[in-house]
Amino acid sequence: MPEHVAAFAAAATPEIWLAMMLALHTGQRQGDLLALSWSAWDGRAITLRQGKSRRLVFVPATRALKAALDAAPRRATTILVAVRGAPWRKRRFHEVWSETFAAARITEDLHFHDLRGTAVTMLAEAGCTVPEIATITGHSQAHAQKILDRYLARTRSLAESAIAKLDDHRRNRVGLQTDLQTA
Repeated sequence: MPEHVAAFAAAATPEIWLAMMLALHTGQRQGDLLALSWSAWDGRAITLRQGKSRRLVFVPATRALKAALDAAPRRATTILVAVRGAPWRKRRFHEVWSETFAAARITEDLHFHDLRGTAVTMLAEAGCTVPEIATITGHSQAHAQKILDRYLARTRSLAESAIAKLDDHRRNRVGLQTDLQTA
């Protein structure tokens, strides 16, 4: 939820905040992000081979992620580093992440992995198709759809977006029919 992200941002160090940004804007697993090297970033997109699925994914950066990566100091071969500049050890990252979560006073039972599903729902809310989402996150299309079936809130904004698309479609069809009749 946006309020969770805002609370986390207020409590996070720049190193942990960059991890949050990468997770939200790429939909990748924690292990893949902790291992992500600067060579995977070409200034406009991240290309990586996922550890679990072995899928090769190409993730163009959002403006916000590009700004965060461009501003991040390159202190190691990996993008995500601990405060002293060394690559994160999984256990230490988990401890610092949990401490930041607690400092943000987020009481819901949320975990880093939940950000992967959040990325899927954010992409869907932005109007992305299931194949587009699966291409970014590396999920199968069926799994991306399962995530959406479970977590995508049926919100007023989605309903309004659907009707606006329907109106545009009908308007375009009527315009096309009118053009064909006058031709």
